[in-house]
Amino acid sequence: MTISRAAPEKQRLTAGLYFIATPIGAARDITLRALDILASADVLAAEDTRTLRHLMEIHGVSLGDRPLVAYHEHNNDAALPRLLRAIAEGKSVAYASEAGTPLISDPGFQLARAAIAEGYPVLSAPGASAVLCALTVSGLPSDRFLFAGFPPAAKGARQTFIRELAQVQATVILYESPKRVKALLDDLVQGLGEGRKSVVCRELTKRFEEVSRGTLGELAAAFDGRAVKGEIVVLIDRAPEQAADAATVEQALDQALTHMTMKDAAAAVAQAYGLARRDVYQLALKRAGG
Repeated sequence: MTISRAAPEKQRLTAGLYFIATPIGAARDITLRALDILASADVLAAEDTRTLRHLMEIHGVSLGDRPLVAYHEHNNDAALPRLLRAIAEGKSVAYASEAGTPLISDPGFQLARAAIAEGYPVLSAPGASAVLCALTVSGLPSDRFLFAGFPPAAKGARQTFIRELAQVQATVILYESPKRVKALLDDLVQGLGEGRKSVVCRELTKRFEEVSRGTLGELAAAFDGRAVKGEIVVLIDRAPEQAADAATVEQALDQALTHMTMKDAAAAVAQAYGLARRDVYQLALKRAGG
C-alpha cells in the first residue's frame, strides 16, 4: 500500500555537506527532514544513484535539473574534489548511502573528513541504521556496544579478528555476507565458545525479516546447510566476567608491569577483574619487591 504525502517544500539550504540516513528496507522509514533536504540540496550524491532515484520517486521528490553524483570507493579520486568544489562555490551537497546511516561501513567517511578538513559545515539527518535496529531487537545488553564492521573474509585473518574481540566487555555487532555467515558462526564458536549468547538478524524491516536468537553453538547448528539470503547482522553478548583467582591476577600483574607503571598496572588489572585498586596495588608492591 502506498500512502501519499505532500511533496517536500524546497527551502534554501546553507552551503555545506548534509548526510542523509536512508531506509534499510521499508521505504517509509525515511524521515521528513531527510526528504526536505533531498528536495532542497543544490547537489545530490549517492553511493548508489539508482537506489536514491527510486527512493525519491516513491516519496515524490523531483530531481529536476540538479546533478546527481555517484560517490563510492571506486571513484573517490574524481568525485570527492567535485563535491568539495560545489561546497566551495556556496552550494549545499546532500549525500545518501545505499541504505542506512552514512559512514557506517560506507565510503562517506572520506567525504566527511575531507569536508571537515576544509572547514565546511557537516550536518546529519539521522534515521535508519541496521546496527541500532539489530541491537534494539536482539535482547542483548545495550548499555555498551561495539560495532566491529565486516570480519575479514580470509579464515586466518577472521580467526585473529575474533580472538581480539574475545574479552570485549560490550555487545559486539558485526555485518556479514549471507554466503559467509555459517563460516563466521563456526569460527565464533571456536574462538569464543559455544555458550556465548548471540543473535543473527536477517533482512531487518523487510518482508522476510528474521531474528534468530540462541547460543553460538545453537545458531551454528541452525544455519548448517542452510542457503541464506539478504542483509545479515550478527550480535554477540559481552565476555563473561573472569574469575579473579590469585594466580590469574598475579600473572596479569606481571604482564602489565612489563610495560606500565606500577600505578597504571594496578588500575588496569583491578578494572579487568573487578577488584579494589588499593588491594591490587599492594599486591603489585609485593610482586615488585617493594
